[in-house]
Amino acid sequence: MSRRARLFLLLCLLPAPLPAQQPSGPVEAAVRALLERETAGLPGEVELEVGPLDPANRLPPCQDLEAFLPSGVSAWGQISAGVRCNAPASWTVYVPARVRVFADYVVATRGLRPGQTIGPDDVGLERGDLAAQPGRVLGDPTRAIGVRTSRGIAAGTPLREEHLRLPPAVEAGQTVKVVGVGEGFSVGGEGRAMNRAADGERVRVRLPNGAVVSGIARAGGVVELRF
Repeated sequence: MSRRARLFLLLCLLPAPLPAQQPSGPVEAAVRALLERETAGLPGEVELEVGPLDPANRLPPCQDLEAFLPSGVSAWGQISAGVRCNAPASWTVYVPARVRVFADYVVATRGLRPGQTIGPDDVGLERGDLAAQPGRVLGDPTRAIGVRTSRGIAAGTPLREEHLRLPPAVEAGQTVKVVGVGEGFSVGGEGRAMNRAADGERVRVRLPNGAVVSGIARAGGVVELRF
């Protein structure tokens, strides 16, 4: 065998170089930083779990990573967070994550009948993951005491706003103050409520220009919009 042939055979037997790929550490760090910002100020103790990026990924290494939450997704429970590369390549990947929020919430200490007025001995506090509870659970027993139930409630059930006949914060046709809240800014205006809603419930509002927006009713005739 000639020298050239032996050299060619040797080169063929050498392992092919591995393609450059995106390390998982920076991607996971970007997601964790995003979730820490999104959960800042939540009541209770927040625990974050960020799943690994596929170690066999074939994404080009990125120098400018940007984490984001997909439209309609909040930092609550089991989610997928997005990470996009802005430079030098352009790609987007999604990483599994879980947000747990441990805090006290209100539970029924005994079975309650539909229409029953809740007394101090009918409710108590338990501690657990709020994100694992269906719906919006109450954190303050005083919000339930003196209020009638809207349905039968079994003992040990976490109390949610839909379990209670809460007094309306906004009435249909009422002129309301509309407050838009975003990161680092807020805007205000007026509109007319299109439905009745208790504090924390969704309400539709018609603005003076005819546009209809949806927000969260708050006490005092305030509707909160979040951007």
